[in-house]
Amino acid sequence: MSEPQHVIAIDQGTTSTRAIVFDASARATAIERRALTQHYGDAGRVEHDVEQIWRDTETTVREVIERSPGGAAGVAALGITNQRETVVVWERASGTPIHRAIVWQDRRTAQACARLKAEGAEDVIRRKTGLLLDPYFSATKIAWILDHVLGARARAERGQLAFGTIDSFLLWRLTGGRVHATDVTNASRTLLYDIHAQCWDEELLRLLRVPRALLPEVRDSSEVYGTTALFGRPLPIAGIAGDQQAALIGQACFRAGTAKSTYGTGCFLLLNTGEVAVTSANRLLTTPAYRIGGRITYALEGSIFVAGAAIKWLRDGLKVIESASETAALAARLPYDHGVYLVPAFVGLGAPHWEPDARGLLCGLSFEASASHLARAALEAVAYQTLDLTLAMQRDGAQPLAALRIDGGMAANEWLCQFLADILQTRVERPAELETTALGAALLAGLATGMWPSLDALSSLCSTEAVYEPRMNHAQRAALLEGWQRALSRALPAGGSRSR
Repeated sequence: MSEPQHVIAIDQGTTSTRAIVFDASARATAIERRALTQHYGDAGRVEHDVEQIWRDTETTVREVIERSPGGAAGVAALGITNQRETVVVWERASGTPIHRAIVWQDRRTAQACARLKAEGAEDVIRRKTGLLLDPYFSATKIAWILDHVLGARARAERGQLAFGTIDSFLLWRLTGGRVHATDVTNASRTLLYDIHAQCWDEELLRLLRVPRALLPEVRDSSEVYGTTALFGRPLPIAGIAGDQQAALIGQACFRAGTAKSTYGTGCFLLLNTGEVAVTSANRLLTTPAYRIGGRITYALEGSIFVAGAAIKWLRDGLKVIESASETAALAARLPYDHGVYLVPAFVGLGAPHWEPDARGLLCGLSFEASASHLARAALEAVAYQTLDLTLAMQRDGAQPLAALRIDGGMAANEWLCQFLADILQTRVERPAELETTALGAALLAGLATGMWPSLDALSSLCSTEAVYEPRMNHAQRAALLEGWQRALSRALPAGGSRSR
């Protein structure tokens, strides 16, 4: 029988669960998707039904296997990429979650983070994890579940419960509870993992009140974690990475100085810094990019909480558009000096501000304002926030980007791609394969199982579909940026930070 020539990536994101088949040329050949229900509550609460995530994962994988040549026999491995920081706590005996998943966007622990900051806890967290003390990350969410589910903390301390980010929970279910593990990229987003010593840190566990017995084993991003027997024959699960690191891999950003920006629900810009964990003085994150063969590569990361989510708000909340695809044409109808700005701080602001109390702001409206103004303002905000991140990286010592590789659903928007190039004054490159997050998980799994021999081989698989060069004049750009800074200052709470 011939060798398997396909890899399946499970891409479990904030708004959907997908399974995608990639062939030996790293091209997507089949995809199945299920929308994920969002459960919102007061105090900025956002939750997911973990059982829905599992059902949709199992269903989509079965469906793409049926569409894949050779069925399960043609599949070399499974890879997993996932929404990061989202928290699941489940019973070890039954595998049953004790609470809905608390999503990375959730802000319910903002006051707990503020208290810890006031007690001086952020310095040690920053030094060991490369992260800031913010409700975005996992640890305070874990503690909240243990404090609010009856008996959970005592059960956790007795070793009866398990914690994981979504990848870890899926791995547990796929292997029938035999494997409780995660990879270094996901572990690094919890506030509990020392990215320099590369281990769970006892001081951080005590500080954030998370029992050691809850935690998974931390492994490389590309290795065989275990096998699943759910899909017709034993299939190895051989690659795991958080979604943004997976996109970095899918964009072949393997050299120090290369960068990608993913535009989905949020926007996440990662700059490969090689074997050096650069400490940011500008409130960016230092994070593992991947660990392969025991060797770790680091990145600087800027996290924007709202990108595509603002377009979704225009569609589902304000109902001023019917589909995201309309926004390019709507934006193109207006002259550059329309004067309307949206600061999409619906759940606070991420990097480089990290202001959980900032709130969304729409300004510059007149009676002439229309759906075009709102659509353009939402798209422009993505570019302005991306510029804020790149400037912060330069202040941390990074060279100006020669090019920015972009992906995610919004990368299909031609108007946005050109506006990004104009505002960043940088060449913007869009890959031929837009499913770069899933592709990264597939590449990691294929690398571990011999489908591809090396990182160099992975680089050769990735190609560019479109390039956008800056063409806006200096005065026009300067005027737009001045307006953005005025709007941003109004959205920040009194005394809040500024990007520059």
